[in-house]
Amino acid sequence: MVRGARQPQQPRSRLAPRLTGTVEKPPRKRKSRTEFALKEIMSSGGAEDDIPQGERKTVTDFCYLLDKSKQLFNGLRDLPQYGQKQWQSYFGRTFDVYTKLWKFQQQHRQVLDNRYGLKRWQIGEIASKIGQLYYHYYLRTSETSYLNEAFSFYSAIRQRSYYSQVNKEDRPELVVKKLRYYARFIVVCLLLNKMDVVKDLVKELSDEIEDYTHRFNTEDQVEWNLVLQEVAAFIEADPVMVLNDDNTIVITSNRLAETGAPLLEQGMIVGQLSLADALIIGNCNNQVKFSELTVDMFRMLQALEREPMNLASQMNKPGMQESADKPTRRENPHKYLLYKPTFSQLYTFLAASFKELPANSVLLIYLSATGVFPTGRSDSEGPYDFGGVLTNSNRDIINGDAIHKRNQSHKEMHCLHPGDLYPFTRKPLFIIVDSSNSVAYKNFTNLFGQPLVCLLSPTAYPKALQVRCLYGRWHFTATPQPEVLSADIV
Repeated sequence: MVRGARQPQQPRSRLAPRLTGTVEKPPRKRKSRTEFALKEIMSSGGAEDDIPQGERKTVTDFCYLLDKSKQLFNGLRDLPQYGQKQWQSYFGRTFDVYTKLWKFQQQHRQVLDNRYGLKRWQIGEIASKIGQLYYHYYLRTSETSYLNEAFSFYSAIRQRSYYSQVNKEDRPELVVKKLRYYARFIVVCLLLNKMDVVKDLVKELSDEIEDYTHRFNTEDQVEWNLVLQEVAAFIEADPVMVLNDDNTIVITSNRLAETGAPLLEQGMIVGQLSLADALIIGNCNNQVKFSELTVDMFRMLQALEREPMNLASQMNKPGMQESADKPTRRENPHKYLLYKPTFSQLYTFLAASFKELPANSVLLIYLSATGVFPTGRSDSEGPYDFGGVLTNSNRDIINGDAIHKRNQSHKEMHCLHPGDLYPFTRKPLFIIVDSSNSVAYKNFTNLFGQPLVCLLSPTAYPKALQVRCLYGRWHFTATPQPEVLSADIV
């Protein structure tokens, strides 16, 4: 997910996890862990000459794998966030190293405990990185099975109390790592609709933040409290809950269950077009969100996914060739989650999706954004004369003042007008505009004669859209019936 600059009236906590395909940039280290391997051995007591060669090699190999894994993990932030193929080989190498590292520390735990002084929070940090890898791979592929894998590692950290001793260390940066782990775990649980776990994690996170701010004279207390406020508001706003006959609460999901696909309506034809790519864009002011995931983005991304399936085994490397005995995983449409993107960011991702769209496939664009209305009357009624929806403009604002005072007769440069999308009608397109000025797209013109559907509503949420999967193909119907400019998409 791409994030633009923060809005002054709604500061985003820099402590919350970013919902992007990149990772946070850590402080630059002066020396590698491998250089300190023998020093760590010496710290455990005894002279270096008294240490068996095999144990010394075990520690050195562990430090090498640890150092290599961190280098690869940190390199993920340099990968392009758009495009679906350039990053796969790099993710494969990163998973290879973390697989070796995880198995190595399991096989040589006693030596590492005695000679290296391996601590449980260090094991937890490795497990947390693996969970992040699976989560980022989900963001890259939209394959919900990897959410389950991320949950497995995050849950193991909690069950095995890997971070339990962190609070005894007089190192606030370690406590921050623990808090970030909780925030990431909450995001994964929200996406999996594990609301009972979410509520437990929020309570634990609140206690950890209180202890952290009490022990250390920190300046980030306000931002961590903002994290708590965001997740509390998100839980209250979504998901929809219903009661069973015995008055127990049931959490409903917008995802498509394997056995829940509706039957074809009369006149619908299977296999004409399939949904291959989707841009889910959120840029509304004062909207309930957690980190960089707004409620409407959350609902829409689930509407475009099937219910998660467990992978055959943990540490299966995504992107690698799978054996025939593993269950076949059906692919979800690829998605980009763009939170408050600038116009240039939105156009870059849109162009990348357009370029990689397979034959006989549809690109879906979901626009949830504040409306931009025309500032004056115009003699013409073209695709740039009715306004549109807002993209992020904060990069042009300093201390609340615009850098350039534009003439009122000029059109808003940060507005996504209907005409901006015309070039992409060269391929099948499905557009949903959820905005106070969605009417600006009412007369959207199909210039190239390709299949095109435009759903316009100032209050339309994904509940109004049924996304159907039949025989491996995605199909669209809507309630109420949308304005259909070309009825070739069913």
